[in-house]
Amino acid sequence: MEDKQLLSLWRMQNEKIEQSLNINRTLLLDTIQQKAKHSMSSLVRLKTLGIIAFVFYLYFLGYILYSCFENYTEVSIYFMVSLSAIFLINLRGLVDYVKHLIWTNNINYEGNILEIQQELSRLQISIVEHTKIMVLQLPFWTTLYLSEEWFPSMVSWKYMIFQGLLTGTMTFCAYWLYKNQNVENLDKKWYRSLIAGSGGKSVRKALEFYKEIEIFKKEATD
Repeated sequence: MEDKQLLSLWRMQNEKIEQSLNINRTLLLDTIQQKAKHSMSSLVRLKTLGIIAFVFYLYFLGYILYSCFENYTEVSIYFMVSLSAIFLINLRGLVDYVKHLIWTNNINYEGNILEIQQELSRLQISIVEHTKIMVLQLPFWTTLYLSEEWFPSMVSWKYMIFQGLLTGTMTFCAYWLYKNQNVENLDKKWYRSLIAGSGGKSVRKALEFYKEIEIFKKEATD
């Protein structure tokens, strides 16, 4: 009789321990999920402010371009071509930010973890593509101030070399950054720092949190 009572007591205690563990698992999963959602909420703020900044910046560039086309002279051809390229690249940047904001707001954080990870990965890849495009404007900032009125006819050979080195260096930097910006380099510190301003850090943290959930669930079922 005593053995049966002890066995029954042991089962009751075991059930209580299992219930407690289940509650702790649920709380831990909820905590990790909340951290992921918080990380993505900072991305929403970043993209919203970025869209506002892009709109004002593009309006400013567009106004200058419109004035240049309205008062066109061959003297300003360097300026117009350079500014047009900068405008178009930043216009693409605005489109990317709007797209990222829509994608982020459409993520169902209560849904399937695999689907959430896929949506976050798609967002991460798009941020990579965004930063690749944005660096292409670098060379155009080095030709923005040139004028056919004095360049190249009225400059010395020393300035020609300087201008060639400056534009060439920025072109090489843009090419190198474009070529080396890919998902495979996301584990490198310099690249994580580069895309942090476009939201790469928030997405990376959210993906890490969901990986923790996936690992935790696998361990719980083993």
